[in-house]
Amino acid sequence: MKVLLSEGSSLTAREHLTVLGRAGVKADVLSSISHPLCEFSRWTGTVHRVPSPSADPLGYLAAAGRLTETGGYDALLPTHEQAWLFAVGRKLLPTGIPLAVAPAMAFDRVQGKLAFCRLLDELDLPQPGWTEVAGVADVAGLGFPCWLKSDFSTAGRGVRLVHDNNTATAALAELARPVLAQLPAPGNYAQVGALFDRGRLVAVHTSEKTGDGAGGSAAARLSVDHPEVRAHVARVGAHLRWHGGMTFDYFHVDGRPQYIECNPRTVEPGNAAASGVDLPMLTIALGSGAPMASTVAIGRAGVRTQSALALMLGAAERTGRRHASVATLLKALTGRGYPDKEVLTPLRKDPKSALPLAIAAITVLRGPASVRALAAKVVAAYSVTPSAIDIVRSRVDQGV
Repeated sequence: MKVLLSEGSSLTAREHLTVLGRAGVKADVLSSISHPLCEFSRWTGTVHRVPSPSADPLGYLAAAGRLTETGGYDALLPTHEQAWLFAVGRKLLPTGIPLAVAPAMAFDRVQGKLAFCRLLDELDLPQPGWTEVAGVADVAGLGFPCWLKSDFSTAGRGVRLVHDNNTATAALAELARPVLAQLPAPGNYAQVGALFDRGRLVAVHTSEKTGDGAGGSAAARLSVDHPEVRAHVARVGAHLRWHGGMTFDYFHVDGRPQYIECNPRTVEPGNAAASGVDLPMLTIALGSGAPMASTVAIGRAGVRTQSALALMLGAAERTGRRHASVATLLKALTGRGYPDKEVLTPLRKDPKSALPLAIAAITVLRGPASVRALAAKVVAAYSVTPSAIDIVRSRVDQGV
């Protein structure tokens, strides 16, 4: 089987690689930068250098389409925001390309944070109080503290917690417009990852954060059983006739959720795979047009996974201290602090993954503050901006 990943820099791409590798599948990788994270793995075949999906979206789509068509690939897996690009630019890709993404109109309902809030209100699904922000008065009207979020941002880069008018004013000066103001939600942070076949739920998995990564991400997870969440995501997918992966972020109290964000793609599938739901392999089958099982695949609860690299970067960003960062890494590697299954850099099964782990550790030792700069560089490699989407929409509208 030949598989092509849409990028190789994100943690999600690396977890796809780990899941596929453990299933005996090697993957080639598209990358706009040299030496992406996924290059350092025995499960990686060829890294294809392509244009940046944000700086040159048409060039990126042309390269992805050409490689998929001529390379004999069984699947093109969108591991990050390239899913949005593929959906909008589907007419620019070769016919019959083995790719599972929803139509562009469906992406328009969930890709932006404000659009997702409006959809939740439309379907009467639970979420914290929110408002679109024109100025500080809108934020104060919602109440403090609250989160200010750029409508289009990823990996926690466009998010600020504000406590008063002064911090709100400073945040609004930094954030790209439009901006969402959202009240904090109670409980524990969790995610639900689902896969749909034209609106029919095929697979679903829920997991809760047990360890912090950079930007507040889930660097360690525990799979959980949240039936109400499964019902909600199934309802959204059916309403949009969604095709492919979809992930919701939420907070919950005893399984009762409030949704805060949607990622219209599969996010970090390692915990789901460890819990019996192999989302990458199911997505490959879906993209090939294979018939999907009539029974929904549901991940079993109680499975713990971790990413040692992400835990270390999270500690560096959170504490700004070398000792805390290295101690977190050692605990993760030895199993003393996080006795969980490694899903990002499984050193015994994939020794080459030790290199990015070592490079990250050296970076942190030089200065924990450098983690933000490192994260920003990586995010820039895989993110897709609204302006890039506008370029692709314009080309599609021209019928070229």
